[in-house]
Amino acid sequence: MELITKWLPYVLAGISVGGQYALIAIGYTMVYGILRLINFAHGDMFMMAGLVMIYLVTVLPVWVSIIIVIAFTVVLGCTIERVAYRPLRSAPRMSIMISAIGVSYFLQNIALYVTGGLTKTYPSIPFLQQTVTVLGAHTKMVTVITPFLTIGLVVLLVLLINHTKIGMAMRAVSRDFETSELMGIDINRVIIVTFIIGSFLAAVGSVLFFSNYTGVNPMSGSMPGLKAFVAAVFGGIGSVPGAVVGAFVIGICENIMKGAGL
Repeated sequence: MELITKWLPYVLAGISVGGQYALIAIGYTMVYGILRLINFAHGDMFMMAGLVMIYLVTVLPVWVSIIIVIAFTVVLGCTIERVAYRPLRSAPRMSIMISAIGVSYFLQNIALYVTGGLTKTYPSIPFLQQTVTVLGAHTKMVTVITPFLTIGLVVLLVLLINHTKIGMAMRAVSRDFETSELMGIDINRVIIVTFIIGSFLAAVGSVLFFSNYTGVNPMSGSMPGLKAFVAAVFGGIGSVPGAVVGAFVIGICENIMKGAGL
């Protein structure tokens, strides 16, 4: 029992942060599945969502701010696709990769200009910050909610991909981009829907992640983004369930190693 009491908080924290990584990793894996592109700016969109939330709550209620942050992140993702990626769609892969890296640095520098490089404190969301007890271990409500919310969103996403017309189009484009275009599938619509889904999940992940790790600075998206990318690769990039499993494995291993002092 003492062993469970000692390790359970780390396991719970690992499952929670794994769910947050999963929400970011899905964006990487979906964009790669459709465009064969690693969207290096995805982690920085996650950071921008956290930064916008900090400034919005100074003038608006928390729940209104969350809705606006999600909408802002979706618009930002669509804008990046339209401005930085779509014009280079027929260009060599290296050109698109350089553009993605450029967008990442651009977002980081915007955040640097706005914050002056200082770490800002993420606002407290009362419901997520409540303390709960799980099998004798004390933790925050966000830790309990995250895995269930993540799994629920993934189930909805899988249903959308497997049982809707746009999902069928996404699967066709991921299999063969050129043939899908010749068969009359609206490629631009499929890609923009992919970016909308990825951006939405990144915004939700941002709210959950920064409720736990409250410091936000221009580099706050780099490490979670990198870990989410590794999770997507570990799970087989292009596979949504694989990205989720990879994210949970990384989150749990990371926190168990912290508990072991490694």
